[in-house]
Amino acid sequence: MSGTDSTKAAVVVGPSPAIILVRPQMGENIGAAARAMKNFGLNQMRIVDPRDGWPNEKAHAMSSRADDILDGATLYDDAPAAVADLHAVYATTARAREMEKPCLTPREAVGDMRQRLARGQEIGILFGGEKAGLHNDDATLAQNIIQIPANPAFSSINLGQAVLLVAYEWFTAGPLPEAVIAGDSLPATLDELAYFENRLEAELLEKGFLKPPEKRPSMMRNLRNIFRRADLTGQEVRSLHGVISALIRREGDSDD
Repeated sequence: MSGTDSTKAAVVVGPSPAIILVRPQMGENIGAAARAMKNFGLNQMRIVDPRDGWPNEKAHAMSSRADDILDGATLYDDAPAAVADLHAVYATTARAREMEKPCLTPREAVGDMRQRLARGQEIGILFGGEKAGLHNDDATLAQNIIQIPANPAFSSINLGQAVLLVAYEWFTAGPLPEAVIAGDSLPATLDELAYFENRLEAELLEKGFLKPPEKRPSMMRNLRNIFRRADLTGQEVRSLHGVISALIRREGDSDD
């Protein structure tokens, strides 16, 4: 279907979220996602550990001339690397999880994204692979969960369709809000936050807090969820590093 001139004139300009496909299996679905992105004004694709390798001829065949998005896609080994430079991430999932995170519809999520982009933040949206969706550790990276309303008895949505539904809400939401000067109040990047969380985990492990061992992954996911929800600034993360340093400093050590 071809768009009218008025539709073409409605292309969203300015900053936009990165679409991050985590362990996609079929090249056709990557291509369908690229086509949906181009339909609705998104142009930044990131791909994590695609099953069939990259580049993928089937992706290009399915993209219906969205080749520029596929050619410009960046490849990552894992999800933490794919979000490291971002300030906020949204995880798209149909499964209920034992995580205390805001759960938004695509429309609600797009409203929050636009406010963040206006404040100068870099953001991304995680989409899981076709077979199992996002792992719990992938979802832990996000500050918010996106759930697409669907038939509870048949809620699984194809990867390309999920990208299309979120991209449609992005496109139809209208122009971005007026930019806000953020100053020093930008949230920490997820790489800065992960470095702090890993340091905290190492210290808690040394002090015997993360017991029994089989509970360690879920305990750390709970702690990470606390910090992700808090939207900590870079300065606040540095202050927390200082707190850890003070707590582990041995008696008699200098403050220098």
